Amino acid sequence: MDSYSWWPIVVAVMVPIIIFGILTVIIEVVGAWYMFQKAGEPGWAAIIPIYNYLIAIKIAGKQWWYILLMLIPVVNLVIYIMILHGLSKNFGKGGAFTVGLFFFRFIFIPILGFGKSVYSGDKSNFGA
Repeated sequence: MDSYSWWPIVVAVMVPIIIFGILTVIIEVVGAWYMFQKAGEPGWAAIIPIYNYLIAIKIAGKQWWYILLMLIPVVNLVIYIMILHGLSKNFGKGGAFTVGLFFFRFIFIPILGFGKSVYSGDKSNFGA
């Protein structure tokens, strides 16, 4: 067996994985753009790293310093779930939707953005 004969197999496996990854990122960013707009925030914030998390924290009704807690290992998982639950609750969804956001974010963010859910949260907590 030639030492280069395994490359076609690697390419055949990796190219679909890369294409799937790129498509999921695009779908999630577009869904977040519409979700931000529904909440009265600028849609372009979905494409700015870190700032998009700040806006999501604001939409979730949490305080701005939650972003700092996201830097602490293990604590960040708890805070992330709290933020996702705040997003779910403020768009009229329940705990099961929070679980969906946690495990399948690339599906559930577009559901919030493109779906019929209406934002009903309170963003006044953000600056406190």
